[in-house]
Amino acid sequence: MSKDNNRQDLGKDSIFKLLIKFSIPAIIGMVVNMLYNVVDRMYIGNIPNIGGLAITGVGVTMPITQIITGLGMLIGIGASASISIAFGKSKREDAEKYLGNGFLGIVIISLFVAILGNMFAKQILGLFGASKSTMPYALAYIRPLMFGTICNLVAFGLNHSIRSDGNPKTSMYTMVLGASINIILDPIFIFGLNLGIKGAAYATVISQFVALCWVLSYFTRSKKSSIKLSLASMKFDSRIMKGILTIGMAPFAMQVASSIVSVIANKSLMAYGGDLAIGAMAIVTSICSIFIMPIFGLNQGAQPIIGFNYGAKNYSRVKKTYMYSLIGSTIILVLSFVFIQVFPHLAVGMFNKDPELTDITISGMRIFLLSMPIIGIQMTASNYYQAVGKSTKAMIIGLTRQVIFLIPCFIILPKFFGLTGVWAAGPIADTLAVIVSLIAIIIEMRSLKTPDKLNTEGEIAIA
Repeated sequence: MSKDNNRQDLGKDSIFKLLIKFSIPAIIGMVVNMLYNVVDRMYIGNIPNIGGLAITGVGVTMPITQIITGLGMLIGIGASASISIAFGKSKREDAEKYLGNGFLGIVIISLFVAILGNMFAKQILGLFGASKSTMPYALAYIRPLMFGTICNLVAFGLNHSIRSDGNPKTSMYTMVLGASINIILDPIFIFGLNLGIKGAAYATVISQFVALCWVLSYFTRSKKSSIKLSLASMKFDSRIMKGILTIGMAPFAMQVASSIVSVIANKSLMAYGGDLAIGAMAIVTSICSIFIMPIFGLNQGAQPIIGFNYGAKNYSRVKKTYMYSLIGSTIILVLSFVFIQVFPHLAVGMFNKDPELTDITISGMRIFLLSMPIIGIQMTASNYYQAVGKSTKAMIIGLTRQVIFLIPCFIILPKFFGLTGVWAAGPIADTLAVIVSLIAIIIEMRSLKTPDKLNTEGEIAIA
C-alpha cells in the first residue's frame, strides 16, 4: 500500500482501529519517553546520604525543563498538526515546508537556550526556589541538559511529525531507543563512574543524541518517509512559520504556565514545608506523569486522525475520534486513581526510602491527585483544538487550570490551611478547569454541522 493510501485510510478506515493503530505506539512511546526523567529521579533519590536533597534539587529544575519541553511543543506540535491538516487538504509541498521550517526553528531556539541558559543558570534557579542546600545539585543537573537542548528538541519536536507522516510505530521506536539507552547509562554514570547527579544528566543527553540521529535519518534517508528534510524545505517561509507558531503557541503557553505554577508552588512548599516538601512535589509529579503519559499518547494518536478529517471536512469522523479518545482517557485515569489511593507506598517507594519524605509525599499525593478521574475532559478538549488548528481556544482551555485557577489557589489556600492548602490547590483548580472545558467542547461539537461530503459510491470523500 502506498504512502498516499495510508493517509487516505485516515478518512475511510474504522475510527476505533485507526485510534488503536496510532495510539498504542504513541502510548508505549510516551510511557517509555517519560522514563527519561522518572528513572533519573528514581536513581537520584536513592543516592546514599544525599538522595533527599538531590531529588529536591531536581525538583527545582522542573520549571526550566518544562519551558524547554514547551519550546519543543511550540515547534514540534505546531509543525506536526500543520502537516496533518496539509495532508488532509492534499498539499504535500506545504507539509514538507512545515517540516523544514520546523527543524530550522528548533535549531535557532536550541542555540539560544544553550548559551543564555548556562550564562544565567544560577540566577534562574535562585528565582525558581533553589536554596543554598539544593543549588549545587540543581546546577549539576541542569547545565548539561541545557547544552544538550538541540538533541532534546530535535528528537522530541520532529518525532511528532513522523506520526503525522503516517508512521506511528517509527515514532514509538524513537522514544523507546532514547529511553532504553538512558535507563542503561543512568546507573553506570551515577554509581559506576561515581558522577552522581551529573551522571544522570550526561546519560539523558547521550540518549537524546542517539534519538536525534534516528529522527534525522528517517526524514533524510528512510524510504518510509513521504516528506523529506532538505535545504530547500528549510528555506525560511514567513507564512509557514506563522502557521507552525500559531498552532504550537497553545501547548507552549501551557508549558510556560506550568513552569510559572511550579515556581509559585515551590515557594509555597518551601514556606510551609521546607526543602523536603519540594522534594515531595517532585515525586508526586513524577508519579502523576507515569499515569498521565498514556493520555498524551492517546491524544497524539488521535491528533492526525482529527486533523486529517477536519481538513477534509469529514466532521462525523472528527466527533467520533474525539469521543473515543475521551472515553479511553477516562478509563485509564480512573484505574490510575484507584491504584494511587490504594497503593501509595508502592508508588512513592520507587523514588525514596526516607520515612519523613515518604510520609509528606503520600499525604500530599492523595490530596493533590483527587481530581484525576475527570481531567481527561480538559486534556482531550485542548488536544482537539490543537489538532484542528484552533490554537487560541486550545491555549485558553489549557490556561484555565494553569493560570486562572491554579495560581490563585496556590497563593490563597496555604494562608488558611498551610501545607494542606498547597496540595488542595490541585483538585480544586482541576475541577473548575474541567467544567470550563466541558462547556467549550460541547459547544464545539454542536457547531460541526456541515454534512460529510460523499462520493458517488456513498463513501466519505477525501478532499
